[in-house]
Amino acid sequence: MTLRQPQGLKFACDVEISVSADRPVSLSAAAMRLTFTKLPGKYDRLDIVTAAGPRPPVQCPKQGIIPHDMVHFAVEAEVAARGFLGAVAAGATAAFGEGEFDATAGSIERLVETVQAEAWSGGPPDDSAFLDLYRVTCEARGDTALPLDAATLAAIRASIADLTMRWAAVPVHGTLALDFAGTRHPGASDTG
Repeated sequence: MTLRQPQGLKFACDVEISVSADRPVSLSAAAMRLTFTKLPGKYDRLDIVTAAGPRPPVQCPKQGIIPHDMVHFAVEAEVAARGFLGAVAAGATAAFGEGEFDATAGSIERLVETVQAEAWSGGPPDDSAFLDLYRVTCEARGDTALPLDAATLAAIRASIADLTMRWAAVPVHGTLALDFAGTRHPGASDTG
């Protein structure tokens, strides 16, 4: 089985980024750089560099699949709404439960949770079952489900599969760097 890099997403494997006040990172091609570091123990690490500069590192609890914020990367690149990563790129704090997020952030978080549940279960249900689970999850948390079509869901799943393969190949202390430029959909709320 051959997986291809999803169109419009940039990946770099085992790329080290050294960020310091005296050596800023240029992000002309991307809204932000996400560098995931695989660590021994219970946590991996996410380093974020936005156009405004580096953010404090984020601890990523290991969950048996790719890191939660890597799932955000796959989801937010495909949906026409701004979630956690889009908000951080726009200046929000990257800490859990902090920062200003728009009304779609909860809907994105529920979608990320549903994608994670699918990954933990070992395989995708049919699209209808996935969308039903997503809607129920949104309703239970007071969020409105985003409109998703089969093509968007397929693109998210392809990205998750690709990221899963790439992350599995990263050794302990190795990194996977991803450039997040926001959604590929022109009507998204995180562009501008």
